Amino acid sequence: MVNLLAAIGLGFVLGMRHATDPDHVIAVSTIVSRQRSIRQAGVIGVLWGVGHTITIFCVGAAIILFNIVIPPRIGLAMELAVGLMLILLGILNLTGVTQRITHRHTPGHANSSVVHTHLHQHDGVAHEHIHGHSPEVHMHLDPESNLEAGQRRRNRFQRMLQKLGLYQFLRPLAVGLVHGLAGSAAVALLVLAEIRDPRWAIAYLLIFGVGTIAGMMLITMMIGAPFAYTRKRFAPFNQGLGIASGLLSLAFGLFITFQIAIVDGLFARHPHWTPH
Repeated sequence: MVNLLAAIGLGFVLGMRHATDPDHVIAVSTIVSRQRSIRQAGVIGVLWGVGHTITIFCVGAAIILFNIVIPPRIGLAMELAVGLMLILLGILNLTGVTQRITHRHTPGHANSSVVHTHLHQHDGVAHEHIHGHSPEVHMHLDPESNLEAGQRRRNRFQRMLQKLGLYQFLRPLAVGLVHGLAGSAAVALLVLAEIRDPRWAIAYLLIFGVGTIAGMMLITMMIGAPFAYTRKRFAPFNQGLGIASGLLSLAFGLFITFQIAIVDGLFARHPHWTPH
């Protein structure tokens, strides 16, 4: 029992370590390069980690419970998706498409002039009402003094998600899902080699996912710090950082794609794949 608990505890540490893989860091750097604050960058990291954990858990649990064997060509195709995604993120960043979409779909960016506030009451409780007309922005801010600490924290988190907008909410989630798909087989095989009980193995996957979320949150906050600091103070330098992140994503995506398609022989008659 002690050994199992130690192994699961190690899963949290390995999950944090997993978040530092180069392809993970490069992918999120293209996303957080457009964030306005370190806190928003941290939320991006959490969303990426959630998407990654969903895929790791679903695919990994299927491998553990049903002894599914992933064919080499399928495994390589899952890893190729990461390379193609990095190429796409790099191109979108370099061409300015990411910035335009972010500007258009983030509440308060393009239409801050039409956003206004007023107070009204529901059941005798005052609410601050923020409202915009194009696009529609609508949220209630309860007076902090009337709420418990937990409710205040939830409200702040909800407001942060509303500031991000749907596009910036879904993008890191989708990127995390793709990354989890590429690494799920390796994680599941590692768990099976160490933990034979399926219940403990699945618990390990969850703890591994929590560690990945925590690690990526810290990483995105560290990456987002220079972007947030230079956004208004050193605009040319900030723009250079964004271009550098796009070029790095494009170059690394091309490298991964070449490695999988040519070196590992994805399209050859006998592809060779080692989960990693």
